[in-house]
Amino acid sequence: MKTYSLIDIMTMDKRFRTTFINSVVGFKCLNLVGTLNTAGKTNLAIFNSIFHVGAQPPYLGMVFRPDEVERHTLENILNNKHYTFNHVHEGIIRAAHQTSARYPKATSEFDACGLTPTFSTNCIAPYVLESSVNIALEFKEKINVATNNTIIVIGQILEINLPENNLGEDGFFDLEKSETCTVAGLDAYYKTSKIERLNYAKPDKKTMRID
Repeated sequence: MKTYSLIDIMTMDKRFRTTFINSVVGFKCLNLVGTLNTAGKTNLAIFNSIFHVGAQPPYLGMVFRPDEVERHTLENILNNKHYTFNHVHEGIIRAAHQTSARYPKATSEFDACGLTPTFSTNCIAPYVLESSVNIALEFKEKINVATNNTIIVIGQILEINLPENNLGEDGFFDLEKSETCTVAGLDAYYKTSKIERLNYAKPDKKTMRID
């Protein structure tokens, strides 16, 4: 084992440090975020900073890095209030990764990367047709993080499209059956394999497998 102090980390090459810190925390949630600008142009970008906020009501959050360059996704969310999360599977990994390129504002990543926008009557933002799971959200709150100038956006789920057979009787959604991929760092993509699902932990109850 080797220990890296804060001083060690801060004196690393910037690109090396970014890759290191992004990957050392482990696997992260991976989604394509679909938005629409005020001119009606579709936008699509890959994100690995999406997290659960609450279930009643259903809220999800996402983190935006400091606003040093144009953030088309954030701008579109704040203007139109609607956006979508779309799971990434193995069949669209390369197209999804390509959406991270800095395309001009007038260019749709759907067109540039070979993905297909599709729409719901409940959300003006585009879904990704090729995705196995689509989630529509409505903007609720923007939080400015003073510590490092990042921005957290909180949205409420409006609807979810998913394969019905992958949803269990107790509400557990099987990501492996949906072939949802995950990511480590900014560019290493992985397929998942469930080890086991365990019972709700209680002090007086033994941990046991439930499926």
